[in-house]
Amino acid sequence: MFAVIENGGRQHMVEEGQLLSIDYRSELNDGDTVTFDKVLAANSGADSAIGQPVINGASVTAEVIMAMEKGPKLEIQKIRRRKNSRRHTGHRQKYTAVKITSIDVPGIAKPAPAPEAPATEEAPAAEETSTGGDE
Repeated sequence: MFAVIENGGRQHMVEEGQLLSIDYRSELNDGDTVTFDKVLAANSGADSAIGQPVINGASVTAEVIMAMEKGPKLEIQKIRRRKNSRRHTGHRQKYTAVKITSIDVPGIAKPAPAPEAPATEEAPAAEETSTGGDE
């Protein structure tokens, strides 16, 4: 089952158990729970729902894994030719890492988890018989 959520002006397609980096939220700590109420679409194989613009009553719940993480460093360098004028700055965007724990959409049944294959026992290896002599 997957859902399309909106957060921070961006749309994310998420599934249960997926790790997601969202815009930094200073009020969150590690282990907190976040609920995304703007669910735009959802699908569980046979059933699907599309919001106009959002699905009423739908929510996606996530657990905060890392309250603050930094993205890659971006370097900005501006040079004006023949003026001996240079400016060099850098930036690292802050993110909050979350793990999607559940997707709840009214009217869509969650698919049953796939049954695990039964563990097959390996047959014991046939013992090699030796005659005991050099042949």
